[in-house]
Amino acid sequence: MNTMQPLLIELGTEELPVKALPGLARAFFGGVIEGLAKRGIAFERDEAKPLYTPRRLAVLLPGVASEQPEQSAEVMGPYLNIALDGEGQPTRALQGFAAKAGVEWTALEKTTDNKGERFVHRSVKPGARTADLLGDIVRDALAAMPIPKPMRWGDHDYSFARPVHWLVALLGSEVVEIELLGVRSDRMSRGHRFMHDKPVWFTAPDDYVESLRAAKVLVDADERRERIVQQVRAAASACGGEARIDPGILEEVNGLVEWPSAVTCGFETEFLAIPAEALIATMETNQKFFPVLGEDGKLSEHFVGIANIESTDVEQVRKGYERVIRPRFSDAKFFFVEDMKQGLASMVEGLAQVTYQNKLGSMADKVARVAALAEAIAGQIGADPVQARRAAELSKADLQSLMVGEFPELQGIAGRYYAAVENEPEAVANAIDEAYLPRVSGDAIAPSPLGQVLAIAERLDTLAGGFAAGLKPTGNKDPFALRRNALGLARTLLEGGHELLLHDLVERALAAQPVQHPDIGAFDITAFVYDRLRGYYADRGVSPQQFEAVSHVAHDSLPDFGRRLAAIGEFATLPEAAALAAANKRSRNILRKADGVVPDTVDAALFAEPAERELADAIDAAIADTDPLLDAGDYVAVLGRLARLRPQVDAFFEQVMVNADDPAVRSNRLALLRRLSDRLGSVAAIEHLSV
Repeated sequence: MNTMQPLLIELGTEELPVKALPGLARAFFGGVIEGLAKRGIAFERDEAKPLYTPRRLAVLLPGVASEQPEQSAEVMGPYLNIALDGEGQPTRALQGFAAKAGVEWTALEKTTDNKGERFVHRSVKPGARTADLLGDIVRDALAAMPIPKPMRWGDHDYSFARPVHWLVALLGSEVVEIELLGVRSDRMSRGHRFMHDKPVWFTAPDDYVESLRAAKVLVDADERRERIVQQVRAAASACGGEARIDPGILEEVNGLVEWPSAVTCGFETEFLAIPAEALIATMETNQKFFPVLGEDGKLSEHFVGIANIESTDVEQVRKGYERVIRPRFSDAKFFFVEDMKQGLASMVEGLAQVTYQNKLGSMADKVARVAALAEAIAGQIGADPVQARRAAELSKADLQSLMVGEFPELQGIAGRYYAAVENEPEAVANAIDEAYLPRVSGDAIAPSPLGQVLAIAERLDTLAGGFAAGLKPTGNKDPFALRRNALGLARTLLEGGHELLLHDLVERALAAQPVQHPDIGAFDITAFVYDRLRGYYADRGVSPQQFEAVSHVAHDSLPDFGRRLAAIGEFATLPEAAALAAANKRSRNILRKADGVVPDTVDAALFAEPAERELADAIDAAIADTDPLLDAGDYVAVLGRLARLRPQVDAFFEQVMVNADDPAVRSNRLALLRRLSDRLGSVAAIEHLSV
């Protein structure tokens, strides 16, 4: 009898790699689900999800069928002209097929396909027991997992992310016998390594989560994460502050503990004179601690660590956490003081001795190119050209600092501090930092106009230099991060609302490079930048067809490109959109195939059908209405007005033969179509919306 029973698979290991852990858990869970589905085994998933801790990966399903359904098989045999001889007796081909199927040839059935009638063997056999199939299902799931660096242990041939110590496999209350990676399945798991270092036995899968909780293990990653957040916030609040909880650090901490316990810590206030970002980097990146911010939003002298144990001597844990950060804080303090002694002027001077790229000169050469670009761009967008040049001249100085040498992630941030110490204008100091924005995917662009100027100039020079030096990305190789720079440039122009001509900017940057590539021009770099926007807009719901539609028309700037995309998105929702897109596609095809030159003007005297005149009048009215809207950049209104052309367009194609016998009439109708197509394509090449 086929019944539904809960299923538990748990693989126990040494501590798994923390950054890969969530992905491994999802892959294991998905692999088991896929294995069940592939074999036709029914299962109930409900709210089931990957369960994991640093030492285990688990799949817990509320219901799985105890066996497969009946398995039907159909094997095609030879066609009748091959299977039977002239007297209707079986040939050796048919006899061999029947013998392979294990039946007499007379028991075979017949079927017909497009080549004729043939023999077929159909069979039905009982489904296999799920318990008999689970071993292969789990092995397949493990084999498909994206393990970053598989390990071997002992003298075994097999490998996994970490050595495996136990395997739980329960279908209902019964143990499913499986042997893999050197272990045999059982109903025994293990509790917390320190607080419950003893076996945990499960009578049934339903006991799993609560039994482990009693053994000081929270196997549900969401519950564990929420516990961490609550404890960290409570600890920070007790200090009179608010915790800074970085999502990435939270995820890493969640992968390091099975039973999280917050520990409130502190450090000497003298360290607060150091750039806060250096302290935060040490606490977060190096030690996985959570900094505490004061009421003013600034870093306080408190932080919260998450222990993987409820210690009986929390004071010792606290002292240990404080002890590990103090040397790094002391180093940061030393670097900061020494860098201020050196001064920005000395750092800038040292850039002449740093090679940026063999073909592109020193870092000082790059700074000079960026400074010239920034000064020119500032004048175009209303920023201060003098401050733009000054910010650019100082923008790479901190690469010569001890602080950035130890904390590379502080590029720009350190420069902002040093510029402020030397009483540079606040806008200049901030721009040095903002030039690196967006640093990672999801970051906002530089907030200030001067920061945006520097961000644009810096990325223009990097792109132009990279292409000129023959460093265009290929495959996964992108040593100069040109893809990221291209997207950062595009986003800054687009989201900053800068009505600048990208092609002109690229030409200027390319002309300033000390080397020129014979096969690379401004067009290639401009196209590369636009190509980065495909994914950017896809994430915002823009279809590839809509992106192509706008890419194929001239536009004044990236903000103009964005406005056209927004308009085509609204147009695509109109009931007239599909018909007009198809009509424009048809018009373009007709015009492309036309012989001779299509006239520039339409002659009303050559109209032979009422539908021609009606369309011509409708086009004239639409052009008159949309000309001012196009000048104002109101593309939504333009396309909304053009949508009203559908009745006349439909009537024209239903009632008028474009390729008339009379050459004059034919040319006139082509001229009318071109006038229509030009206006329909004034915002975007809407024919790309037609599938």
